[in-house]
Amino acid sequence: MSYYAEKLSAQRLRKCYDIAPPRVRQDLDAEVAHVAGRIRPGDTVLELGCGYGRIFEKLTDRSTTLIGIDTALSSLQLGREMFGGFGNVHFLQMDAANLAFCDGAFDVVLCIQNGLSAFKVNQRDLIGESVRVTRPGGRVLLSTYAEKFWEHRLRWFKLQADHGLLGEIDQRATGNGVIVCRDGFKATTITPDNFQALTNELAQRTHLLEVDKSSLFCEISV
Repeated sequence: MSYYAEKLSAQRLRKCYDIAPPRVRQDLDAEVAHVAGRIRPGDTVLELGCGYGRIFEKLTDRSTTLIGIDTALSSLQLGREMFGGFGNVHFLQMDAANLAFCDGAFDVVLCIQNGLSAFKVNQRDLIGESVRVTRPGGRVLLSTYAEKFWEHRLRWFKLQADHGLLGEIDQRATGNGVIVCRDGFKATTITPDNFQALTNELAQRTHLLEVDKSSLFCEISV
């Protein structure tokens, strides 16, 4: 079980976003706006690590089908309650690095909000699976925190720790894009060089883009 499934799911995860400082909220909004702009009307969309469907409200009117997967059952249950009135939204419990979908099932696959680092799975496997289930002409969108956003990110995580949502931050072990808590939580990031290394063996074209001086996106064109 992951930390998110055991300790940081459902309402606790939701509170993390509810207490986000203004600059972090700006980043979250900019990230979702960028994603929405890359979805064409009628697209079938898959989000890896969807939690309770935080971003779905902004995407429901842009996609024919919107599927979110996560390992945290409590988060998925909260999402089903929140989006029960939307017939095009579905929540499934699934491993992001071992997707139970056929090849080319989606127009867009999302793994944002630093999910590629947070899930603690083999990152190449996750990227490979994302590409596999994306149909030709579609795109995979991955994002992490931009290096220049470090101070805002650290302030947000300290706020989460102060609210008891995370363990106390280990100041000695925290730095250079890595946040470590004394309860075992560890959040890393992916640099542009890391993205290049993770995708250099793909046949598909990749593109890196910084959004709002806070998120680094890697888009893979399938």
